[in-house]
Amino acid sequence: MQEKMFIKNRLVFLLAAALLLVITPGAHAGHTGIDGITGQTTFNFTAKADYITTADGGNHMIWGFADNGNNEGVGGRAQYPAPTIIVNQGQTITVNLTNTLSEPVSIIFPGQTGVTAGGDAQGPLTWEADPGGGTASYSFVASQPGTYLYHSGTHMDLQVEMGLLGALIVRPSMGTNYAYNSAETRWDREYLFLLTDMDPRIHQEVEFGNMAQAETYLTERFAVYWFINGRAAPDNMAEPYVPWLPTQPYNTVPRMHPGERMLMRVIGGGLDLHPFHHHGNHADIIARDGRMLSRNGTGPDLAESVFTIKSVPGQTVDAIFTWTGEKLGWDIYGTPDDGRPFHACIDANGDGYADPDNPGNNPYEYCPDHGKRFPTILPEKQDLAFGGWYGGSPFLGGIGALPPGEGGLNPNGGFSYMWHSHTEKELTNWDIFPGGMLTMLIIEPWTAEIP
Repeated sequence: MQEKMFIKNRLVFLLAAALLLVITPGAHAGHTGIDGITGQTTFNFTAKADYITTADGGNHMIWGFADNGNNEGVGGRAQYPAPTIIVNQGQTITVNLTNTLSEPVSIIFPGQTGVTAGGDAQGPLTWEADPGGGTASYSFVASQPGTYLYHSGTHMDLQVEMGLLGALIVRPSMGTNYAYNSAETRWDREYLFLLTDMDPRIHQEVEFGNMAQAETYLTERFAVYWFINGRAAPDNMAEPYVPWLPTQPYNTVPRMHPGERMLMRVIGGGLDLHPFHHHGNHADIIARDGRMLSRNGTGPDLAESVFTIKSVPGQTVDAIFTWTGEKLGWDIYGTPDDGRPFHACIDANGDGYADPDNPGNNPYEYCPDHGKRFPTILPEKQDLAFGGWYGGSPFLGGIGALPPGEGGLNPNGGFSYMWHSHTEKELTNWDIFPGGMLTMLIIEPWTAEIP
């Protein structure tokens, strides 16, 4: 029991420390765009073994693809998940694989057509690299923009569990800030949510060479760790490429200003289904498996509005999320009665939102709620319990006086929403809460710069 309490207290401390890193002005975490390998068309990967850590103190062997030292901050070690490949539509992509593991390995690229391959041996789905230094090579034209998964096509129940998988992003010919070749898929910020799960018993048996027992555990697999981009909370809220997570370089901290359009790239990379719930607003699913939901290809006219994305193993989902504070029933920026400087809400085009380019406005404010008072009277400070995210004011961008030692995780006065799996057990690290498949969305005032 004392050990469990120690681990729980350590998790709370780590959560506070990670969140402080996230919202520190100028921090790398939560920057616009997605970390990965860009500017290349040839990728030289090595399949090898390494270790990852979890916030409950776990240390687990994985099999991963390494980028032979070219990926920032990883230095040739295996990654969990594998390096994110970011390329442009129309480019010819070549992936060369060297295999140092104890069994054959291959790579398949679902959603890509015309893949040519060669290697040491013909496997069930594609050419394989033999164990102990064998090689294989794969080439295809990235003809369709979208979000894709790539993974081993050999012994997939084991090798995907062990970590031989990654994300492939193909940017459209229309331009970087579009998900597809449609103006309706424009985004201001994009984030990757590659969801995976782990049964550590399997990894331990593979580490000790007990492959027969690993196969047995695969038939009764029961995950106790859940990851976003290879990290379980709260580690996923620390900066990318932190030195204490050398094989888990990618983080997960969605940040945005009101009115911006966020592209959510959600990938079911594990062996289980995950209902990924995004508090704050619905999102419009515009594509699945790298294909825009469209009747005629000009726009996502078949888009579906959801408040939870059902992430199916092997499936990718692209969704557009935005937030303005619409219909909350009160002015998120405050009124003169609240002691805040009053502002305008000029809606010249009649769409209900403040014109973003008018200097007298808060950009994209929902004007029908303009001037409506906060719907409750806050008690005196001595009667309040303060969370680390409370900045001393209920208003966006508001900062107020707090007792010594309270708050501190929200210097920009943002609004925070938990994004997480809606399967409640997946909010733990092997039964220790908080952890697992969760992160925080931070709505920042327009006065705050988001890296």
